[in-house]
Amino acid sequence: MGLSFPRRAANAVPRVSIDAVDEKESAARRRGIFLMCCALVCFACLDTTGKWLGRHVPVWEVVWSRYVGATVLMLIFTNPWRITGSLKTQRPLLQSTRALLLFGSTALNFLALRTLQLADTMSIAFALPLVVSLLAGPILGEWVGPRRLIAICVGFVGVLVVVQPGHALQPGMLFSISSLFCYAFYNMFTRMISASDPATTTNFFSAISGWVILTPFLPFFWIWPDHAGVWLGLAATGVFGGFGHYLLILAHGRAPAAVLAPYVYTQIVWMTALGFIVFGDVPGLHTAVGAGIVVASGLYLFYRERVRARDA
Repeated sequence: MGLSFPRRAANAVPRVSIDAVDEKESAARRRGIFLMCCALVCFACLDTTGKWLGRHVPVWEVVWSRYVGATVLMLIFTNPWRITGSLKTQRPLLQSTRALLLFGSTALNFLALRTLQLADTMSIAFALPLVVSLLAGPILGEWVGPRRLIAICVGFVGVLVVVQPGHALQPGMLFSISSLFCYAFYNMFTRMISASDPATTTNFFSAISGWVILTPFLPFFWIWPDHAGVWLGLAATGVFGGFGHYLLILAHGRAPAAVLAPYVYTQIVWMTALGFIVFGDVPGLHTAVGAGIVVASGLYLFYRERVRARDA
Protein backbone atom coordinates (compact mmCIF):
# COMPACT_ATOMS: atom_id res chain seq x y z
CA MET A 1 0.00 0.00 0.00
CA GLY A 2 1.46 3.33 -1.03
CA LEU A 3 1.82 6.37 1.21
CA SER A 4 -0.21 9.49 0.57
CA PHE A 5 -0.03 13.02 2.07
CA PRO A 6 -3.09 15.17 2.76
CA ARG A 7 -3.46 18.11 0.45
CA ARG A 8 -3.53 21.59 1.98
CA ALA A 9 -6.82 23.41 1.54
CA ALA A 10 -6.79 26.13 -1.06
CA ASN A 11 -7.58 28.83 1.49
CA ALA A 12 -5.21 27.60 4.19
CA VAL A 13 -2.63 30.06 5.53
CA PRO A 14 0.92 28.91 4.68
CA ARG A 15 2.95 28.08 7.75
CA VAL A 16 6.24 29.91 8.13
CA SER A 17 9.14 27.66 8.83
CA ILE A 18 10.89 28.44 12.08
CA ASP A 19 14.16 27.41 10.47
CA ALA A 20 13.58 29.91 7.68
CA VAL A 21 12.95 32.71 10.20
CA ASP A 22 16.04 31.73 12.17
CA GLU A 23 18.14 31.66 9.01
CA LYS A 24 16.88 35.10 8.00
CA GLU A 25 17.71 36.52 11.42
CA SER A 26 21.07 34.79 11.36
CA ALA A 27 21.88 36.36 7.99
CA ALA A 28 20.91 39.81 9.32
CA ARG A 29 23.17 39.29 12.32
CA ARG A 30 26.07 38.27 10.09
CA ARG A 31 25.60 41.47 8.08
CA GLY A 32 25.48 43.44 11.32
CA ILE A 33 28.70 41.85 12.54
CA PHE A 34 30.37 42.58 9.19
CA LEU A 35 29.28 46.23 9.34
CA MET A 36 30.49 46.44 12.93
CA CYS A 37 33.93 45.14 11.94
CA CYS A 38 34.07 47.64 9.05
CA ALA A 39 33.22 50.45 11.47
CA LEU A 40 36.04 49.35 13.76
CA VAL A 41 38.47 49.41 10.84
CA CYS A 42 37.37 53.01 10.16
CA PHE A 43 37.99 53.95 13.80
CA ALA A 44 41.43 52.31 13.73
CA CYS A 45 42.24 54.27 10.57
CA LEU A 46 40.98 57.45 12.27
CA ASP A 47 43.36 57.04 15.21
CA THR A 48 46.23 56.10 12.89
CA THR A 49 45.63 59.17 10.73
CA GLY A 50 45.31 61.38 13.81
CA LYS A 51 48.60 60.10 15.22
CA TRP A 52 50.36 60.68 11.89
CA LEU A 53 48.89 64.18 11.50
CA GLY A 54 50.04 65.05 15.02
CA ARG A 55 53.59 64.99 13.66
CA HIS A 56 52.82 67.65 11.04
CA VAL A 57 50.15 69.99 12.42
CA PRO A 58 48.84 70.96 15.89
CA VAL A 59 46.49 68.50 17.57
CA TRP A 60 43.74 71.13 17.74
CA GLU A 61 43.85 71.44 13.97
CA VAL A 62 43.32 67.69 13.68
CA VAL A 63 40.40 67.79 16.13
CA TRP A 64 38.80 70.73 14.29
CA SER A 65 39.08 68.95 10.94
CA ARG A 66 37.62 65.78 12.43
CA TYR A 67 34.51 67.64 13.60
CA VAL A 68 34.08 69.66 10.42
CA GLY A 69 34.12 66.45 8.39
CA ALA A 70 31.67 64.78 10.76
CA THR A 71 29.28 67.73 10.52
CA VAL A 72 29.36 67.73 6.72
CA LEU A 73 28.67 63.99 6.58
CA MET A 74 25.85 64.30 9.12
CA LEU A 75 24.16 67.00 7.06
CA ILE A 76 24.53 64.91 3.90
CA PHE A 77 23.15 61.67 5.35
CA THR A 78 20.54 62.91 7.82
CA ASN A 79 19.80 66.52 6.74
CA PRO A 80 18.13 67.47 10.04
CA TRP A 81 16.88 70.78 8.62
CA ARG A 82 14.08 68.91 6.82
CA ILE A 83 12.80 67.23 9.97
CA THR A 84 10.61 69.69 11.84
CA GLY A 85 11.72 70.19 15.43
CA SER A 86 14.59 67.69 15.20
CA LEU A 87 17.13 70.30 16.33
CA LYS A 88 15.16 71.33 19.42
CA THR A 89 16.27 69.74 22.65
CA GLN A 90 14.22 69.40 25.81
CA ARG A 91 17.39 69.24 27.91
CA PRO A 92 19.87 71.78 26.49
CA LEU A 93 22.23 71.68 29.48
CA LEU A 94 22.52 67.89 29.36
CA GLN A 95 22.96 67.92 25.58
CA SER A 96 25.68 70.57 25.81
CA THR A 97 27.50 68.76 28.61
CA ARG A 98 27.35 65.51 26.68
CA ALA A 99 28.76 67.20 23.57
CA LEU A 100 31.58 68.74 25.63
CA LEU A 101 32.45 65.33 27.05
CA LEU A 102 32.70 63.85 23.54
CA PHE A 103 34.86 66.77 22.45
CA GLY A 104 37.09 66.30 25.50
CA SER A 105 37.42 62.58 24.87
CA THR A 106 38.37 63.16 21.22
CA ALA A 107 40.92 65.88 21.99
CA LEU A 108 42.50 63.94 24.86
CA ASN A 109 42.76 60.81 22.73
CA PHE A 110 44.60 62.69 19.97
CA LEU A 111 46.89 64.27 22.58
CA ALA A 112 47.65 60.79 23.95
CA LEU A 113 48.43 59.46 20.47
CA ARG A 114 51.29 61.94 20.10
CA THR A 115 53.43 59.85 22.46
CA LEU A 116 51.70 56.48 22.92
CA GLN A 117 51.43 53.54 20.59
CA LEU A 118 48.06 52.81 19.06
CA ALA A 119 47.89 49.51 20.94
CA ASP A 120 48.47 51.30 24.27
CA THR A 121 45.58 53.74 23.84
CA MET A 122 43.32 50.96 22.59
CA SER A 123 44.14 48.73 25.57
CA ILE A 124 43.13 51.52 27.95
CA ALA A 125 40.01 52.31 25.91
CA PHE A 126 38.92 48.66 26.25
CA ALA A 127 38.19 49.41 29.91
CA LEU A 128 35.13 51.42 28.81
CA PRO A 129 32.57 48.65 29.62
CA LEU A 130 34.14 48.33 33.06
CA VAL A 131 33.92 52.06 33.81
CA VAL A 132 30.39 52.31 32.41
CA SER A 133 29.24 49.36 34.54
CA LEU A 134 30.78 50.97 37.61
CA LEU A 135 29.23 54.38 36.95
CA ALA A 136 25.81 52.98 36.06
CA GLY A 137 25.08 52.39 39.75
CA PRO A 138 25.38 55.90 41.21
CA ILE A 139 24.24 57.68 38.02
CA LEU A 140 21.52 55.42 36.60
CA GLY A 141 20.69 53.24 39.59
CA GLU A 142 21.85 50.10 37.73
CA TRP A 143 24.02 48.46 40.38
CA VAL A 144 26.27 45.54 39.48
CA GLY A 145 26.29 42.23 41.30
CA PRO A 146 29.29 40.77 43.15
CA ARG A 147 30.50 38.66 40.22
CA ARG A 148 30.43 41.57 37.81
CA LEU A 149 32.10 43.77 40.43
CA ILE A 150 34.95 41.24 40.66
CA ALA A 151 35.24 41.27 36.85
CA ILE A 152 35.46 45.08 36.91
CA CYS A 153 38.25 44.96 39.52
CA VAL A 154 40.15 42.37 37.47
CA GLY A 155 39.77 44.57 34.39
CA PHE A 156 41.26 47.55 36.20
CA VAL A 157 44.20 45.38 37.16
CA GLY A 158 44.72 44.87 33.43
CA VAL A 159 44.68 48.64 32.91
CA LEU A 160 47.30 49.03 35.64
CA VAL A 161 49.48 46.46 33.87
CA VAL A 162 49.32 48.59 30.71
CA VAL A 163 49.84 51.92 32.51
CA GLN A 164 52.57 50.61 34.87
CA PRO A 165 51.99 53.16 37.65
CA GLY A 166 55.20 52.03 39.41
CA HIS A 167 57.17 53.78 36.68
CA ALA A 168 57.10 57.47 35.84
CA LEU A 169 53.58 57.98 34.46
CA GLN A 170 53.73 59.39 30.96
CA PRO A 171 51.54 62.39 30.13
CA GLY A 172 50.14 60.33 27.26
CA MET A 173 48.83 57.74 29.73
CA LEU A 174 47.09 60.47 31.73
CA PHE A 175 45.55 61.85 28.55
CA SER A 176 44.34 58.39 27.53
CA ILE A 177 42.82 57.60 30.94
CA SER A 178 41.12 61.03 31.02
CA SER A 179 39.75 60.37 27.52
CA LEU A 180 38.35 57.05 28.75
CA PHE A 181 36.46 58.66 31.64
CA CYS A 182 35.15 61.48 29.44
CA TYR A 183 33.78 58.90 27.04
CA ALA A 184 32.29 56.83 29.86
CA PHE A 185 30.35 59.84 31.20
CA TYR A 186 29.39 60.67 27.60
CA ASN A 187 27.83 57.19 27.35
CA MET A 188 25.96 57.72 30.62
CA PHE A 189 24.55 61.05 29.45
CA THR A 190 23.61 59.55 26.09
CA ARG A 191 21.48 56.94 27.84
CA MET A 192 19.92 59.60 30.06
CA ILE A 193 18.97 61.87 27.18
CA SER A 194 17.68 59.16 24.85
CA ALA A 195 14.31 59.25 26.62
CA SER A 196 13.70 62.94 25.89
CA ASP A 197 15.47 63.82 22.61
CA PRO A 198 15.48 62.05 19.22
CA ALA A 199 18.70 60.57 17.86
CA THR A 200 18.86 63.26 15.14
CA THR A 201 19.13 66.01 17.74
CA THR A 202 21.71 64.14 19.78
CA ASN A 203 23.87 63.41 16.72
CA PHE A 204 23.63 67.04 15.62
CA PHE A 205 24.92 68.31 18.97
CA SER A 206 27.70 65.72 18.93
CA ALA A 207 28.85 66.66 15.43
CA ILE A 208 28.91 70.44 15.77
CA SER A 209 30.44 70.69 19.25
CA GLY A 210 34.07 70.45 18.15
CA TRP A 211 34.10 73.05 15.42
CA VAL A 212 31.85 75.43 17.37
CA ILE A 213 34.32 75.37 20.27
CA LEU A 214 37.51 75.54 18.21
CA THR A 215 36.60 77.78 15.25
CA PRO A 216 36.96 81.08 17.21
CA PHE A 217 40.52 80.02 18.11
CA LEU A 218 41.41 78.78 14.62
CA PRO A 219 43.76 81.72 13.79
CA PHE A 220 45.80 80.97 16.92
CA PHE A 221 46.64 77.33 16.19
CA TRP A 222 46.13 76.84 12.44
CA ILE A 223 49.24 75.94 10.46
CA TRP A 224 48.90 75.60 6.70
CA PRO A 225 49.82 72.04 5.66
CA ASP A 226 53.07 71.91 3.74
CA HIS A 227 52.09 69.09 1.36
CA ALA A 228 49.03 67.42 -0.12
CA GLY A 229 49.31 64.36 2.11
CA VAL A 230 48.49 66.42 5.20
CA TRP A 231 45.45 67.96 3.48
CA LEU A 232 44.30 64.47 2.53
CA GLY A 233 44.84 63.27 6.10
CA LEU A 234 42.82 66.13 7.56
CA ALA A 235 39.96 65.34 5.21
CA ALA A 236 40.24 61.63 5.99
CA THR A 237 39.70 62.18 9.73
CA GLY A 238 36.19 63.43 9.08
CA VAL A 239 35.46 60.63 6.60
CA PHE A 240 36.77 57.85 8.83
CA GLY A 241 34.97 59.19 11.90
CA GLY A 242 31.67 60.06 10.24
CA PHE A 243 31.48 56.96 8.04
CA GLY A 244 32.53 54.74 10.94
CA HIS A 245 29.66 56.00 13.10
CA TYR A 246 27.27 55.60 10.16
CA LEU A 247 28.31 51.95 9.77
CA LEU A 248 27.91 51.51 13.52
CA ILE A 249 24.29 52.69 13.30
CA LEU A 250 23.62 50.31 10.40
CA ALA A 251 25.18 47.43 12.33
CA HIS A 252 22.97 48.01 15.38
CA GLY A 253 19.96 48.08 13.09
CA ARG A 254 20.69 44.53 11.97
CA ALA A 255 21.95 42.80 15.12
CA PRO A 256 21.37 43.19 18.87
CA ALA A 257 23.96 45.15 20.84
CA ALA A 258 24.78 42.05 22.91
CA VAL A 259 25.74 40.20 19.72
CA LEU A 260 27.90 43.04 18.40
CA ALA A 261 29.60 44.08 21.64
CA PRO A 262 32.29 41.35 21.84
CA TYR A 263 33.50 42.20 18.33
CA VAL A 264 34.66 45.60 19.61
CA TYR A 265 37.77 43.82 20.83
CA THR A 266 38.81 42.92 17.29
CA GLN A 267 39.88 46.55 16.97
CA ILE A 268 43.09 45.74 18.84
CA VAL A 269 44.11 43.64 15.83
CA TRP A 270 43.71 46.56 13.41
CA MET A 271 45.34 49.04 15.78
CA THR A 272 48.34 46.80 16.37
CA ALA A 273 48.72 46.04 12.66
CA LEU A 274 48.44 49.69 11.58
CA GLY A 275 50.80 50.76 14.36
CA PHE A 276 53.42 48.35 13.06
CA ILE A 277 52.87 49.10 9.35
CA VAL A 278 52.74 52.90 9.63
CA PHE A 279 54.95 53.64 12.64
CA GLY A 280 56.97 50.45 13.17
CA ASP A 281 55.55 50.07 16.70
CA VAL A 282 55.67 46.68 18.40
CA PRO A 283 53.54 46.44 21.58
CA GLY A 284 55.46 45.56 24.72
CA LEU A 285 54.75 42.51 26.85
CA HIS A 286 52.95 44.56 29.51
CA THR A 287 50.60 45.97 26.87
CA ALA A 288 49.75 42.52 25.52
CA VAL A 289 49.20 41.02 28.98
CA GLY A 290 47.18 44.00 30.22
CA ALA A 291 45.02 44.07 27.10
CA GLY A 292 44.33 40.36 27.49
CA ILE A 293 43.16 40.85 31.08
CA VAL A 294 40.92 43.79 30.14
CA VAL A 295 39.41 41.92 27.18
CA ALA A 296 38.73 38.82 29.28
CA SER A 297 36.97 40.82 32.00
CA GLY A 298 34.97 42.76 29.41
CA LEU A 299 33.82 39.58 27.69
CA TYR A 300 32.73 38.18 31.04
CA LEU A 301 30.65 41.32 31.64
CA PHE A 302 28.95 40.83 28.26
CA TYR A 303 28.30 37.20 29.15
CA ARG A 304 26.71 38.16 32.48
CA GLU A 305 24.50 40.74 30.73
CA ARG A 306 23.23 38.06 28.35
CA VAL A 307 22.56 35.69 31.26
CA ARG A 308 20.61 38.38 33.13
CA ALA A 309 18.62 39.26 30.01
CA ARG A 310 17.78 35.59 29.41
CA ASP A 311 16.67 35.03 33.01
CA ALA A 312 14.62 38.23 33.13
